[in-house]
Amino acid sequence: MAARNRAVYPSTFGRVWAALDPERLPKAAFPVLPKLRELVPYLSAGALLGDEDRDRVLRGAPDVSAIRHFRSVIAVTGLAFEARIAGGVTVISDGLRTGASLKAEIERGSRGVISFGIAGGLAPHLPPGQWVVASAIVSDRDRHTTDPDWSECLLRALPGAVHATIAGSDTPVADPPAKRALHDRTGAIVVDMESHLAARIAAAHGLPFTACRVIVDPAHRNLPPAALLSLRPDGNPNVAAVLRSVMEQPSQLPDLMRLAVDATIARAALRRGRALLGPALAFPDFRELEMDFAPAPALS
Repeated sequence: MAARNRAVYPSTFGRVWAALDPERLPKAAFPVLPKLRELVPYLSAGALLGDEDRDRVLRGAPDVSAIRHFRSVIAVTGLAFEARIAGGVTVISDGLRTGASLKAEIERGSRGVISFGIAGGLAPHLPPGQWVVASAIVSDRDRHTTDPDWSECLLRALPGAVHATIAGSDTPVADPPAKRALHDRTGAIVVDMESHLAARIAAAHGLPFTACRVIVDPAHRNLPPAALLSLRPDGNPNVAAVLRSVMEQPSQLPDLMRLAVDATIARAALRRGRALLGPALAFPDFRELEMDFAPAPALS
């Protein structure tokens, strides 16, 4: 991975630098430029923003009818790299259109819905890379209990996973006081921006639902402004926006670099876990079918 970082780093930095109009940068930004050059490889490799690798979920010569069954499971994600890792099932990752896309896919025929990806930590002492399987999804609007059989299959497949409530939020929960307040109010130990929507739609259609998420930013970690600009509406990376934000507000760089390291840990855990969950993300009705497939490789 390091070799690939070095290969993409010069051209990526050059393109972004050309787009930033350096003549308009504040003087305070110039001391930060060497650190920005260190951060770009993280962004290019997808540690914080995205990932160009696609996990191979099925190996060998799979039975076509089995794949059709697996595709009847829908995974809802928020980020492009989460969608790529989730592969093997039908994946919905459509930004602001996620709800409409999920409803349309369900109407074409579906057996279950799962929210899959990364999340922000709310409970103290939970580290980056920690798996959480939802017992319930709570939001300001409603609460949904997850499917117990599916959740149990996830817990058996993911060593060390915690079974607890996940909060859903329509807006980012970015700083420790806000995270602490949400934890105290709901009892949830992590938060994401897709699970509550997916749970609501699955319940409306009478489908089993669960969620499994990996912590990226722990409860004590502050999300800097650049991190909130890091994605385009479709979940793909916006490296130029991140670097522009850092150069306009250099003081956020340490927080951003810590987040990049946390994201690397979380992404690796997400990949390892995906390999353990099988082609249908541990959907209980398909466990016998999944046994016919070799486990996917856990990419580091």
